[in-house]
Amino acid sequence: MKTNARTVALDTLMKVINQGSYSNISLNHALKAAKLPGEESRLATNLVYGTIQYQLYLEYQLKDLVKARLREPYIKPLLLMSAYQIFFLDKVPNRAVLDEANKLAKAYGRPKSSGYRLVNGILRSLLRRGEVLPEKDAPDYLSVKCSMPLWLSDYFVANWGKSRAEKIMASFNSKAKNEIRISALADEKRVVRDLDRTHFAPQESPLASRSYALSRGGIVMTDFFKDGEVTVQDEAASLVAEAFDFKGNEQALDACSAPGGKTIQIAEQLPDGQVTALDIHEKKLRLVKENAARMRVADRVKVKALDARKAREYFSGQEFDKILIDAPCSGLGLLRRKPEIRYTKTAEDISHLAEIQLDILNEVSGLLKKGGELVYSTCSISVEENEENVRKFLAAHPDFALKPFETAKISAPKGMLKILPDSYNSDGFFIAKFTTRG
Repeated sequence: MKTNARTVALDTLMKVINQGSYSNISLNHALKAAKLPGEESRLATNLVYGTIQYQLYLEYQLKDLVKARLREPYIKPLLLMSAYQIFFLDKVPNRAVLDEANKLAKAYGRPKSSGYRLVNGILRSLLRRGEVLPEKDAPDYLSVKCSMPLWLSDYFVANWGKSRAEKIMASFNSKAKNEIRISALADEKRVVRDLDRTHFAPQESPLASRSYALSRGGIVMTDFFKDGEVTVQDEAASLVAEAFDFKGNEQALDACSAPGGKTIQIAEQLPDGQVTALDIHEKKLRLVKENAARMRVADRVKVKALDARKAREYFSGQEFDKILIDAPCSGLGLLRRKPEIRYTKTAEDISHLAEIQLDILNEVSGLLKKGGELVYSTCSISVEENEENVRKFLAAHPDFALKPFETAKISAPKGMLKILPDSYNSDGFFIAKFTTRG
């Protein structure tokens, strides 16, 4: 069968659903190999992310219609992808969904397999019956409707109330923006003008400076990206480095740096300073160095493979003016870009990660100069990884205090900022800024 949007999507979904692969990495590899035209590439992307985002909902639609064991590895992903099109892609006629599913089943099935008949029968039954949901007062109603595991749906409701929780979950199921940040070393007005001329139609972020949403993908294949004028970075993530007050000659530490987006953003502000980038994995630091070279700040970045929980031992007697701890986290703010996270993370994972984060905070804070600035951030919206860790850290370190901060477009008068995903249609993010007392 000729490679097209649906074959690329099905191949990717088989890897994600059957093998536990990461959706973004698998899809990027598949699209690069397939070299689909723009419209086909966008359809493949929609099919992959939409199917994974709504997987729990789609499984609920199919569960009473699947009477036999699905023995061939393509069948479940194909049924889910087809059901996604039936319920969410109004521009694709149902007859086309059935026809394409039939072709894919015959192409992917084993010799003499009758799998295509099974697929066709289930999808026709789905069309006849239509959508089903639990009763509105049922415990799993929001979980199924919003395609979130029950524990996570309950968690959102417990922390933000039913109405806001539903908006947060709906936001996580919306399409992610193609977000870029223009380097501080580039002429922003010229780059914006050139992006517009090349039909990227940049829209300025209401949240972060030098951040823009593009109307289409493919920026990484352009000279804008290759020459280091832009980098791919969500607007909420771009706020982290903006929380610092730079003079330009500081010694900075990025304690959990890979892949280096925030390291580079800090380095852009240090023409006479340097940022030391740590990561526990040597392999990931190669990516930091590659990105620093592409963004033309390699001479301002030094890397070291080190577990941040051992930082004081390595940097004995050394202190830094600025410290960033962009801590390893559950990624609960990234469910739009990495939708499979919702199915793999557990409440226990959040508790475990919160402990690791607090260990890093306790360790690395000892390297801050008197009067220096420490910024703690996560791409999670959980209370345990954020506000609760701040509370615990301050209780154990009376010599530290939260420090109010302002970025170009937003302020945090209490020293903490949580961006929920429905507020700006961005990633969910948390930022806290500390300084020493006295």
